[in-house]
Amino acid sequence: MKIYTKTGDDGRTGILGSGRLFKDDLRIEAYGTIDELNAALGVARAVGLDAAADSLVGQLQNDLFLLGSALADPSPTGPYHSVIKADHGTALEQIIDALETEVTPLTQFILPGGAAPAAQIHLARTICRRAERRVIALARHPGEAVPSALIIYLNRLSDLLFVLARVVNHRAGVAEIVWRGA
Repeated sequence: MKIYTKTGDDGRTGILGSGRLFKDDLRIEAYGTIDELNAALGVARAVGLDAAADSLVGQLQNDLFLLGSALADPSPTGPYHSVIKADHGTALEQIIDALETEVTPLTQFILPGGAAPAAQIHLARTICRRAERRVIALARHPGEAVPSALIIYLNRLSDLLFVLARVVNHRAGVAEIVWRGA
């Protein structure tokens, strides 16, 4: 099978089911940003995470693939539309709670950075926030059905990525960069 099909040469791409949308459609923009987030997490893994963080990020990447599939399935009765459940968000909360025990509570704002893997996770966090905005824009668009569990998951994921970046820096013995203010 060839990687190129030429079916997108008219500016459209296929979605689950029989539909085709322009590549700048809100739905395509939403799951394309999820794909970008997934790739950014892949870079964090390639830069070098410890085994526990790598395992966690690998699971997050799998979840994001499911989330992208849910966005690519516009039918509320489609096979992937509701694959992300409320339990996915709850699981992220539990991970956040466990990770927060490794770092001191924040008393100041911190700047993204530190060890290369932590900086990459901070970048992934900002992409996650953009993905959340794109999914919300899609959900607010008339006629679009977006499960609320997707929005909740992305909101929790960005929190998790912030905490994970702090933990990665802590485990690497790298001090956080404190914002000095105006």
